[in-house]
Parts: sequence; C-alpha cells; structure tokens
Amino acid sequence: MAYKVFANGNPLLASELNTNLMQQAIAVFLDATSRDAAITAPVEGQFAYLTASDELVKYNGSAWEAAIAEPTTAVQEKSSSYTLLASDAGSYIYVTAAATITVADVLEVGETVNIISTTADAVDFAAGAGVTLYSKGDLVTLTGQYSGASVTKKASGAYFIIGDLA
Repeated sequence: MAYKVFANGNPLLASELNTNLMQQAIAVFLDATSRDAAITAPVEGQFAYLTASDELVKYNGSAWEAAIAEPTTAVQEKSSSYTLLASDAGSYIYVTAAATITVADVLEVGETVNIISTTADAVDFAAGAGVTLYSKGDLVTLTGQYSGASVTKKASGAYFIIGDLA
C-alpha cells in the first residue's frame, strides 16, 4: 500500500479512501469491547488505540495484541547445569553452584542472555548441537564469583561469549 498525500482539487476515489485513509489511520475506542463491536472483521496490520487503558494495539492476523512489546527482564537462579531456552532471551541467569551452561541454537539473531556467577565454583560454557562459540582466546569459563558474560547470537549456529572469561 502506497502512502498518499492528498491535495486540494484532486478527486477522492473510493479505492483511495479505503487504501490511503482507512488503512493508514489509527481508530480510537474506549476499550476492547467497543473496538470489537465496531471492527467485526479486523485485518492484519490494523491498529487501534484504547483510551481507557492508554494502550496501542494491533491485529496480527488472528488476535489483537500490544503494538509495542513491553521489554521484560527476567531473572533466574540456576544451581546446576542448564541449557539455554528461547525464552531466556533478554534475561539474566544467576548461577549459584558449579555448572555448565550449554548454548543451544535457540535464540534469534541479535538476542542476548546474560550469565552471572554468584559462586566461587566453576561455571563453564559449552556448545550445543550445531553451535560454534566465539570468545576472545576461545575462553569459556567465568573467572570466579561475581564474574559474568553475555551470550549473543550472531548468525545461525554462531554465538559470541563476551565477558570475564578464563
């Protein structure tokens, strides 16, 4: 759909109204109930603003969802070896005992997981199936208590480990 700037004196065709105005506007409603009553057949990419909750939502093709995802930073504690999950992206993992953190190829490119050791015991990183780990000097062990590292996906199967490694 092309964006159009309307000028005085130009005719406004129904197809232009539908494409250039209706699909490029954000409808405003009190709440989801009034939105759903007015928009009975939403289309993917359609936006609405809900004044009661001060929320911008979009239709993803099957449901309304927050238009701008709220960043969440989860914090987890692990006391044994652990394999990273896709849901760990953007989180902090505090390792409280000797452990091996296995990096599985589950993150999206650019996503990061932060690992912090709260133990004096060894915390090592290991590559999961199909994964290559890249770190300065090929080091894969946190240096000790209160050291940390970030694991970031560079490309399919390629992960950087940057931090306090030995």
